[in-house]
Parts: sequence; C-alpha cells; structure tokens
Amino acid sequence: MKRSGKATFIVVALLILAFAYLAFFGVSTYYGDIEQVYVKGAGNIRWGIDIQGGVEAIFTPDVTEADFNNITAQDMSDAENIINTRLVNANITNSEVYTDNDNKQIIVRFPWQSQESDYDPAAAVEELGETALVTFRAGSSASGDVLLQGAADVESAEAGYNDELGGYLVSLNLTDVGATKFATATEKYLNDTISIWLDNNMLSAPKVNAVITNGKAVITGMEDADTAVDLAEKINAGSLPFALKIDDTIRVINPTLGEKALQVMLTAGIAAFIAICLLMIAKYRLPGAIACIAILGQIAGVIACTSGFFSGVNSFTLTIPGIAGIILSIGMGVDSNVITAERIKEEINVNGKTIDGAIDAGFSNAFSAILDGNVTNVIVAIILMGLFGPYNGVWAKILWPFMWLYNHTIGLIPGLAVANTITGSIYSFGYTLLIGVIFNFIMGVGASRLMLKGASRFKACRKPGLYGGAKA
Repeated sequence: MKRSGKATFIVVALLILAFAYLAFFGVSTYYGDIEQVYVKGAGNIRWGIDIQGGVEAIFTPDVTEADFNNITAQDMSDAENIINTRLVNANITNSEVYTDNDNKQIIVRFPWQSQESDYDPAAAVEELGETALVTFRAGSSASGDVLLQGAADVESAEAGYNDELGGYLVSLNLTDVGATKFATATEKYLNDTISIWLDNNMLSAPKVNAVITNGKAVITGMEDADTAVDLAEKINAGSLPFALKIDDTIRVINPTLGEKALQVMLTAGIAAFIAICLLMIAKYRLPGAIACIAILGQIAGVIACTSGFFSGVNSFTLTIPGIAGIILSIGMGVDSNVITAERIKEEINVNGKTIDGAIDAGFSNAFSAILDGNVTNVIVAIILMGLFGPYNGVWAKILWPFMWLYNHTIGLIPGLAVANTITGSIYSFGYTLLIGVIFNFIMGVGASRLMLKGASRFKACRKPGLYGGAKA
C-alpha cells in the first residue's frame, strides 16, 4: 500500500512536468527552413494586436462603377459577415471590423500570425482570402462535383419552422439558372447526399428525398432556431452579388504596449512564478512545494488550450486582458492551495490528527470554500464569453435570452453601447479565466491531493513539521 502511494506521487508529478514541457515548448522538427509541428507549444500562440501588432486592410467591392452605386447597406453588412466568418474560422478572436456605408468600405484590423518573422502586410491579408461563395457539391466531400455556386444560383436563404418536416429548417430560393441546375442535380442524386459548403467548411449535408423543380429547397435537421438562423445567414453572406478586393493601402499596426512588451511580460511572469514558489515553500513547506507543481500544471493547461495543443481545442488569440485572466486564475490556484495547506496545519496543531487524517480532513474542509470562489468566476467567464464572443458561439446561444435583453438595454440607455474595439479582448479574458479555473480544479484540487498523499508515504515526509505542525 505504501509502495503504491509513493508511485502515485512520482507518476502524477512526472506527468505534470512532462505536460508542462510539451505545452511550453511543443514538438517540432526542421527540414531546412521548413518546420513541421507535431505538438503546438507556446510559440504557436497568436498574440493580440496590443502585444504584437498587426495589419489594417480596407476591402471594397470589385464591381463596375454602375454596379457600385447600386450596392446597398445590406450588401455591405453581408460582406462584413463574410469577413467575420473567416476571422472566426481562422480562430482570430482579437479583431476589429468596421463598415463605412458611405464610401462602400470594410475596414479590418487583425493581429499577425504566430511566429511571424517577415511581417509582410500583403501576405498577412491574403490569409483572409477572396470573397466566400456558397457551393453545392455532390456527396459529402469537398472533392465532389460542383452543382451550384454563389449568387448566380442561390438567390436567398431564410430560417423557418415546420412540424411536418421535423422542426427548424432553412428554405432556399434559387435563381432561374440555379433552379434548372438543381432540378437536374436532385434527379441525378435522388436518395443521395448534396452538401453545402462555405469556403472549405461544410455547412450541411442533406439527403435528397425528391426531385426539386420549383427553384426551392429545404434543409432540415436543424437542432434549434439559432442553428437555422446561423446557417441561413452564412448562406446569404456567401451569396454576395459582388466580389471584394483589397485596397492598395495596407497599414501595419504597431503593438499598443511597445515592441518589447512580450519579452517583458515573459520575464516578469517567470520572476513572479519563482517568487510565489519560494513564498509557498517557505510558508507551507511540503504542501507548498506540491502546490508549486500543481500551479505549473495549471499554467501549462491554459497555455495548451490557447496554443491549440489539444486536437479538439482550437488555437486562440491571446491579448493583454487574456493574460489578466490567466493571472487571475493563477491567483485562484494559489488561493486554493493556501486554503488547503492552512486546513491541514489546523488539523495537525488544533485537532491533533495524524498526517494522513490531516491531509484527508484538510482537503475535505477546504473544498467548499474553493468551490464557491471558483464557481463565481466560472459564471462571470461564461457571461463575458457569451456577450462579447462570436454571435454564433456556444455561450452566445446559451445566453440568448440575456443577450436579447442586453441588446435592447443598450439601445434604450444612451452611452451604454460597447465599442467593437474591446469585444475580442474581453472574450479573451473570459476564455482564459474559464480555462484557468477548470485547470485549477484539475491540478489544484485533484492532482495536489494525489501528490501530497503519495509524498506523505515516504519516511522522510512523515514529520508533522513538514505540514506546518509542531517539529517535535
């Protein structure tokens, strides 16, 4: 039993240290100047405009002068949706998109890519690509034959509800040319699949149940109203009556905190972590040393969820408020370990319990206080991500009733409107705070307990003084 406990400490501690190394440094190889990344590390984080700077580009309609004058405010709004969709798909959460309806311009600001060295603004803008077009393809693969494409074939899309057809749906209205093409396609692929794509992202893959000749189609299987509205908006946004071109004027944006801000923050962060570890060890001895390993794991977890370390978690744009969220969550992690260490010391000195009993009672008594503080932060983080994140994000959908009230309140109270320039930053703060709190539970509560109970099995660690008790 003792041997098993010792092994638990060694295994958990080594796993955390290995995880921290991979999260910070990643795994990659070089073939000449070409880097092949296998595991993303901190170097793959995309930093916000405030830390690393970025690019400002102006998009204008690429049409004739006659068509230019016929472009409406709704057309410009659809074009803005395309840019926003591309930014979100590229996991660029710190961006600014403005529409100038008078001059028919869309101004876009976004940060440099991770590990950018050339700082070529023209190449950076190419990341957004050309105007997105909706494409209907045979089957459910991107390599399927193109059946319909863009505004030439799709006139509009509208979200709706129909009990007979299974609930929420999206109705498509095709042009005359599109109707003819679709009739031929649905006859050819009857009882098969025709998928709908925006760029390289598949929006839907409905099954053809009948030959459609009236220029109308219905996409069923929507989970809820928001999903249907989102799909309709994407189809409409991808079916613009004009293409976009990039104005020749592309401006480089300098980081608001200065060129060396990232290096200064990194140095300060390392120094602060070392100082915290020294204080924790000096004050709480063995529980303090264990807490340092757990806090390192917590920091590594946030970095991993930001860089794209996990295959199911996309990379994230990290801004100054995002770093503030990491710092706040680390503070919560330190606080969790301090509460537990104090409880353990109290159990030994006041209640006279053995080391094993003090550890069990200490973690048990501290858990409720840790839970209360962290749950509060989770609620705050979710609200911030819902209000200031992508309109079609998970948290935005969950908080839709509150957002509806929020948006109406914004319109009723003068001066309450929130500038677009801060939305991405606040979203970054909420994200890092939420991830930090989650890893606080994983590391500061779960891993700390396992490591401390395992370490207490070593003969050298069976002294009450190492836990804050009397040295005798």
